[in-house]
Amino acid sequence: MIGSPESCKNINEIRLAIDTIDQQVIQLIGERFKYVKAASRFKVNEEAVKAPERFKNMLLQRRDWAEVAGLNPDIIEKVYSDLVNYFISEEIKNWNIENGNK
Repeated sequence: MIGSPESCKNINEIRLAIDTIDQQVIQLIGERFKYVKAASRFKVNEEAVKAPERFKNMLLQRRDWAEVAGLNPDIIEKVYSDLVNYFISEEIKNWNIENGNK
């Protein structure tokens, strides 16, 4: 179990906590990716996969969440923009495979 940052007694405890959190974050990103691939089953074409309006609104919401969490919204937007653009490219590949396209 991870204690609070203030309860850490040395740098090794800090590093262990950071590594633990990063592992959890990566596992959650992997789970998110499974949902992204599953979503391709419900898309009718590549434009629906890209969903530019949804993408824009999602980034705005993540910016809001970043501000509430005391994080820089520009950084969080960049992280999500890069991550979701990658996921979109993978979802398009998955959509094409499921729909007999190459």
